[in-house]
Amino acid sequence: MSIYAIGDIQGCFDDLLRLLDAVSFNENTDQLWFTGDLVNRGPKSLETLRFVKSLGDSAITVLGNHDMHLLAASCLPKVANKKDALSQVLEAPDRDELIYWLRHRPLFHHNDDFCMLHAGLPPQWDFKRTQKMAIIAEQALRAYDYQVFLKQMYGNKPNIWSTSLKGVPRLRFIINCFTRMRYCDAEGRLDFTNSGPLGSQPENLFPWFEAPKRKSADMRIVFGHWSSLGYYEGPNCYAIDTGCLWGGQLTALKLDEPMQRFSIECPGAKKPGKSYPVAARPALETELNCPVIEMS
Repeated sequence: MSIYAIGDIQGCFDDLLRLLDAVSFNENTDQLWFTGDLVNRGPKSLETLRFVKSLGDSAITVLGNHDMHLLAASCLPKVANKKDALSQVLEAPDRDELIYWLRHRPLFHHNDDFCMLHAGLPPQWDFKRTQKMAIIAEQALRAYDYQVFLKQMYGNKPNIWSTSLKGVPRLRFIINCFTRMRYCDAEGRLDFTNSGPLGSQPENLFPWFEAPKRKSADMRIVFGHWSSLGYYEGPNCYAIDTGCLWGGQLTALKLDEPMQRFSIECPGAKKPGKSYPVAARPALETELNCPVIEMS
């Protein structure tokens, strides 16, 4: 069995199928790990959800910020707008089944070798704390009154971890880490104003995986969310959102040995804007620890 971790799809269903054909995915023997953001912005969020759900145990997906946005829109009509491209899901005959399935997806997944999440972790969390925080938020999303939290989910505060956090503030902080985090300061204070590639941030900010004294440094973490970062392979971390939606690539990272990276070019559901960085393009093979296989 091979495990392929796949970066953010955001409704680019046709590109996903091309990538799966390219890696010769077999749902009877292989497993897919999706880093979240299955939906939104792209043209086929509904098809993407239905397909990943249909794979059963052959696919594991963690929740991303756009998936959380869909959950919120399902109970807060004012949250959705025409730019979201979520109406196809919200108006589908199997809407309730899909929403139920989505809110029962994890925020954090791991096996003996790798961990997967959508965005990042604050430096104060080790593996045990990460597991615990994910379970706390997952239980809230799976509860009968899950709408109560979703109605209070949005917000940038609190922006720093404390064991004294309780209730909605703690849940909001957990969700913001797992689904929105990119940069933080030396104390682990989350920053939501900077989203560009490495080197574009103010001097007081660090990418979360380079935060001083990060307690999760011993965890091999695969994540998405950060298209302006592009493919990035650092000590025990693998960023695999390579900007499919914006005309970049869709990437699958084979997690069993020997590790390989497969990337296909994507036409882009959104036109690449001035903010789409050259750095988001994959690095040269000689710069990587695992070989890259680019496909047309």
